Amino acid sequence: MAARDHAVDDLFSSLNSSPASPQVNSGRNSPNLISFDDDGEEDFDNISTTSKPLMVFDRFYDSSSEDGMYSTGSGGGGSTGGDYSSVQAAGNRLDYMMQYLDRKLLTVEGKDNEVKQALPEFIGSGGGRGVFKLPVRAAVHPGRPPSLEFRPHPLRETQIGCFLRILEGTGDGRQLWAGSECGVRVWDMKNMYAAGMGEGEDEVEVPFHESVRTSPTLCLVVDDGNKVVWSGHKDGKIICWKMIQSSDEPEVPFRERLSWQAHRGPVLSMAMSSYGDLWSGSEGGAIIVWPWEAIEKALLLITEERHMAALVVERSYIDLKNQLITNGISCSILAADVKYMLSDHSGGKVWSAGPLSSALWDAYTRELLKVFNIDGLAENLTVIQDLTAEEEAKMKFASYPKKEKTQSSISFFQRSRNAIMGAADAVLRVAAKGAFGEDSRRIEALIITNDGTIWTASSNGLIVKWDANGNRLQEFQYHSHAVHCLCAFGLRIWVGYASGTLHVLDLDGNLLGEWVAHCSPIIDMAVGPGYIFTLANDGGIRGWSISSPGSLDSILRSEISGKELQYTKLENFKILASTWNVAQGRATQDSLISWLGSAAKDVDIVAVGLQEVEMGAGFLAMSAARETMQVGLEGSSAGQWWRDMIGKTLDEGSSFRRVGSRQLAGMLIVVWVRNSIRGDVGDIDVAAVPCGFGNAIGNKGAVGLRMRVYGRTMCFVNCHFAAHLEAVNRRNADFDHVYKTMAFSRPSNLPNAAAAGVSSAIQMARVANAMGALSVDELPEMSEADMVVFLGDFNYRLDDISYDEARDFISQRSFDWLKEKDQLHIEMKAGSVFQGMREAVITFPPTYKFERHQAGLAGYDSGEKKRIPAWCDRVLYRDSRPDSSYTCNLNCPVVCSVLQYEACMDVTDSDHKPVRCIFGVELARVDEPKRRELFGEIIKSNKKIRHILEEQCKVPETILSTNNIILQDTDKSILRITNKCGEDKALFRVICEGQGTIKDGKQASVHHPRGSFGFPRWLEVKPKVGVIEPNHIVEMSVYHQGFDTLEEYVDGVPQNCWCEDVRDKEVLLVIEVRGSCSAERKCHRVRVRHTKSLSDRSMPMEQKPDNSTRLQANVLHRSDIKWLTGSRDVVDHLRDLHTP
Repeated sequence: MAARDHAVDDLFSSLNSSPASPQVNSGRNSPNLISFDDDGEEDFDNISTTSKPLMVFDRFYDSSSEDGMYSTGSGGGGSTGGDYSSVQAAGNRLDYMMQYLDRKLLTVEGKDNEVKQALPEFIGSGGGRGVFKLPVRAAVHPGRPPSLEFRPHPLRETQIGCFLRILEGTGDGRQLWAGSECGVRVWDMKNMYAAGMGEGEDEVEVPFHESVRTSPTLCLVVDDGNKVVWSGHKDGKIICWKMIQSSDEPEVPFRERLSWQAHRGPVLSMAMSSYGDLWSGSEGGAIIVWPWEAIEKALLLITEERHMAALVVERSYIDLKNQLITNGISCSILAADVKYMLSDHSGGKVWSAGPLSSALWDAYTRELLKVFNIDGLAENLTVIQDLTAEEEAKMKFASYPKKEKTQSSISFFQRSRNAIMGAADAVLRVAAKGAFGEDSRRIEALIITNDGTIWTASSNGLIVKWDANGNRLQEFQYHSHAVHCLCAFGLRIWVGYASGTLHVLDLDGNLLGEWVAHCSPIIDMAVGPGYIFTLANDGGIRGWSISSPGSLDSILRSEISGKELQYTKLENFKILASTWNVAQGRATQDSLISWLGSAAKDVDIVAVGLQEVEMGAGFLAMSAARETMQVGLEGSSAGQWWRDMIGKTLDEGSSFRRVGSRQLAGMLIVVWVRNSIRGDVGDIDVAAVPCGFGNAIGNKGAVGLRMRVYGRTMCFVNCHFAAHLEAVNRRNADFDHVYKTMAFSRPSNLPNAAAAGVSSAIQMARVANAMGALSVDELPEMSEADMVVFLGDFNYRLDDISYDEARDFISQRSFDWLKEKDQLHIEMKAGSVFQGMREAVITFPPTYKFERHQAGLAGYDSGEKKRIPAWCDRVLYRDSRPDSSYTCNLNCPVVCSVLQYEACMDVTDSDHKPVRCIFGVELARVDEPKRRELFGEIIKSNKKIRHILEEQCKVPETILSTNNIILQDTDKSILRITNKCGEDKALFRVICEGQGTIKDGKQASVHHPRGSFGFPRWLEVKPKVGVIEPNHIVEMSVYHQGFDTLEEYVDGVPQNCWCEDVRDKEVLLVIEVRGSCSAERKCHRVRVRHTKSLSDRSMPMEQKPDNSTRLQANVLHRSDIKWLTGSRDVVDHLRDLHTP
């Protein structure tokens, strides 16, 4: 009982420590937290200014949103207990805190005997500095804004075949869609703060809906107008999915609404044009347009006709590449894969981009306007004129399918030219693919911003700004790594890099903020309700406030870090780490049981490092060749024998599961995990570093294995350093080389070898940098781990002692005097090797060198050389503690103690003795669902945060010059929108909510939208997007483009041609207005009608006084402006308007 009381005192002492204490992160006062505020002033006043340390209950309830223990912060004076929800919330928090304390006390009490058994340790000098600096860990990372863990980093092994690759948000922010390797999934954003669902990895992420299995999804396009999402797939299919409605009970899994075979190769990119047509790109420059008329027809088919839908769309295609070749146009885009496409709705253009060039298309005529390279230099479009007018007419208006064309319809010269063009196309494609692999400037991302400019980003980190006509304006470079994605929102551009870094720029290209958002490349981004969501290559999704970096960040950081007890989970487990130089021999089953059998009974992780599994000049040469070619890395037959035999000893399958291994020449590392914790262990990566013969041969060096355990990173490194008594400096250099250059990758001998992982380019760059001076942002990978265990034959010997003296001290078990001669401890004390590493005090005899099969201490080498005994075989480690006084929490997440450190002196199968070390590990991790719920509670209840968000959500007041427009033939009307706000810019976008037909002179009652709110082909509005400065006016031209000649395509050939009758057509335009950093919007609606003559130019509207004036002859009086939402709530009001 006394021990328990003492443990309680220690626990509360650590929890009640002052803000400067390293054990507890108490928000703003914590010294390792930085502020993103430019002025450095305090943004909140709830932090105590007295020197009294915060008690645990004070810290638990202290919040700027709470006036008392049960106050929610949502009202003026708070509640004294009458508000049931407040009491319940406080009670839940108290319950959770008490559970945390109970677990902590049980842990202390249950491990009390182990704590007493923890061995004293020797700690090397030089730790915590430079490349040996400990990774920063905190409840909220101090180096970046607080983020919403929308989908916590899943273990790679659970994502095989279903990795997320694409992210896209709907226009209203209500849904977030993702494309994966097995289909699509969608999240309802009203649940973005909710706990997870299901089991395993799904338990910690926001609830979602999954589609039926499909081929890997490569691209997504959201069609807000028709409430559908289009996905392009690796098998060449395009699939249409219906957006999940809140009132629906979606299928589990949900099915597609429409699909068809679009390309022979993969659908690499898609875009919806400003006229609602769907454009898709594939390999080899293939671009196909799918007219909206055919898509709409297919979507409207009744159930009995649904089987015809795919055929209707498939036969309507327009092959733009084939048209260019037919017209004799030769350019680079005919060979390059169409990786990116976007629609410039304002300019009525479509952009397509390959690795090294881009093309500009007219969305109206579908003609190629311009081709230019990454430097902005335009290509000359070569055209061969060989067809007569009669032949062109025959080709254009042929009434039979393309497949059935007779050869007589095309001249001999035309056929010959097409053959030559086809051959040239193949050559260009091969050349383009070669350049793709060599040119570091290849295009990696393409977006359009609210001011109508286009931005591209390249693999060398270069960002280029273009105007709407494809003219290069500016270029920027803030980072050396490749850009993988861009995202535009408001007046900002978000840039995601292969290094995991995230940059925020303004529309002038100025850098506003930067931080490391993920530990793996950022591969895509999307806009959500108040957040920019980043998708990492590892599958994790984080949400960043659209205002970051800003004043909101410091308040959130303080609130979340101050409540860390509510989402901290503690785990306890044991690790057995053991090393043995087997001297090319094989052990008996009895030796294996004596070595590992009994020791592994109570442990959860077993890491075994072997040296000299197999040696010999021929074997070493073959091993070096395999390493160079990166083939056959699964290891030798001798290595496989050891893996199998140790696995049998550990009862592999029933009790343990092997998670990974790596062999380099004679070095082998293997890790097993107990089945009970297998679900919490993953992301297995391996590495090898040769140190022999100029760092080229694997007779010396190291092999390593890295993995995540309960969300924390652990590395196990098996080393074999230079031999001989005098080679101390070489051994130190071997360690330095291994520590700085070890770069982990996926093991080739595991089923998940093909899964996505970290960028190999980044790893190679890290190795190259490590050869010289490592930069601050290029720290060794091992420095990023929470725990590192080094084990192996380090070959450090005893100095200044003879063979006979050593034998005498050993026989008397006088190890203390011998340890003073130990080269390793001498070098560690000097800070020359294993800087900051720990080793338990040695209590066993030297483990080298023995005669085989001779038991006891009499077995030391008695041959001619009489090698001096030494502790060559060692196990060292480093955890999260800067020093031994630290306790386990989210700031110091992994705390270890050595419970057992011994040599197996009864094993005689080698000239070395096996050494084993058992660690007791206490690990703190984040309960992600609880933290996400807490994040949402803070956002909703904190007064200061709510005030900031309300200010950000304000939409500048704007007025419109008219609500009704009548056009006749070539008339042009001017629509003016005024920003009445004197401080903030207003962003506007014009969309077409639909087109209807006027009957009996009345307003159209139903308006049918085109794809993505596209415009009818007869109507044009310019500009459709833009930025309005404070107290400024923007004028938009609304005009008729002329009577459109429509062509119906069948199998890529125009079959029918007619002139569209747009008389008595009415279009409902919506002008969306947003703030510069707001997801909220306000809408104006304008009815546009086309008539043939002046007598037809009547439109239902409100009566106006006779002395009213007209803005323009064909623009009617402005109706009273009403603030509207994105819904159609204005239709009923307009329907009631009457004719003057």
